[in-house]
Amino acid sequence: MRATTLSVGFIPLVDAAPLIVAESMGFAAEEGLALDLRRAPSWSTVRDMLSFGQVQAAHLLSPLPIAQALGLGGAGVSLDAVSVLSVNGNVIGVSRALAERLHAQGHAFGFDDAAAAGRALIAAADLPLRIGVPFPFSMHAELVYYWLSALGLRAPQNLNVRTIPPPMMTEALADGSIDAFCVGEPWGSKAVDSGLAELLLPGSAIWAFAPEKVLALRTDWAEAEPELRDRLIRAVWRAARWLADPDSRMVAAELLSRSEHLGLGSELIERALSGRIVVSAKGEERHVPRFLEFHAHGATFPWRSQAEWIGAQLAARTGLDRRQAALVASQRFRSDYYRHALEHTSADLPAASSRVEGSLTEDTPAGSRSGRLILARDAFFDGQVFTPVAR
Repeated sequence: MRATTLSVGFIPLVDAAPLIVAESMGFAAEEGLALDLRRAPSWSTVRDMLSFGQVQAAHLLSPLPIAQALGLGGAGVSLDAVSVLSVNGNVIGVSRALAERLHAQGHAFGFDDAAAAGRALIAAADLPLRIGVPFPFSMHAELVYYWLSALGLRAPQNLNVRTIPPPMMTEALADGSIDAFCVGEPWGSKAVDSGLAELLLPGSAIWAFAPEKVLALRTDWAEAEPELRDRLIRAVWRAARWLADPDSRMVAAELLSRSEHLGLGSELIERALSGRIVVSAKGEERHVPRFLEFHAHGATFPWRSQAEWIGAQLAARTGLDRRQAALVASQRFRSDYYRHALEHTSADLPAASSRVEGSLTEDTPAGSRSGRLILARDAFFDGQVFTPVAR
């Protein structure tokens, strides 16, 4: 049988791995698919490639389909998140000058206490604090706003969040455009290796199990091509399962390092896959459990409650009605499509499609098809919880 080719847009980040692995390791071929992976320079480019039909699927920031549904930028085309590609994987770093101030005031760069790190950052920084993120509607931006506003830093008065494509984050530090950043790997580590930054926190210290990237499709295409949609979801799910095996890391790092994918050294990529993060130019290393999760604990499941949290956060900072935004958002994470695609696989599907976000302070058994699903700790750093509107 001749494979059906699907064009897929992606940004050169470690969390594009499920798509790259699906094509390179034959998981797409098992579903009768060939993935034409098209690398893009920015998130706006990937969004527009998908919106205007230049690609059929995309590696996309989890808030983007929701922002588009709320009328916040973009072409107005409806997009669906049919699977989560990755959980966590971001780092927050500061310029060398700001790091020196933090060290001078006694901050230990422990890499695990978001409250202590945030208070130290606010005390050390010149205000307004200029932080680079890859896109205005991204988990990077939502984590930064949530974290610093919870600690009393007012936005936009004292917080200037700037959009910078991930590969240009190091350059922005070098020319003094930003004081700090929140970015996906390997670009935070690239800034450290260049001697221009120290890493302050992983994003998981703010929200322990945050949906970072999603597999996104145009809503009309997903409705019109249910068979291709399901085959793609299954191929990517199998790739994510392969990535979850520690024995796969070296091969995965080599695949991702190729010039057509990330074009960076495999050692830099392997750090993110293993959670061994070098935080300073001195080579200081921190180990972060679940730094980047592709499969375990239902990581690929598109929880409607996660979409609602994103919608409510976007509404809070753009003047929209929070409840209505949450309801609109819940429709863009398509747990129904995900369930349909994986119905006849070994995937352990949760019994519910929505939950109270931030309520798990430790790994917890959950109702599921097999009864063996363990949901990971998903706490917010400040102990808050989010109860979804649509249950």
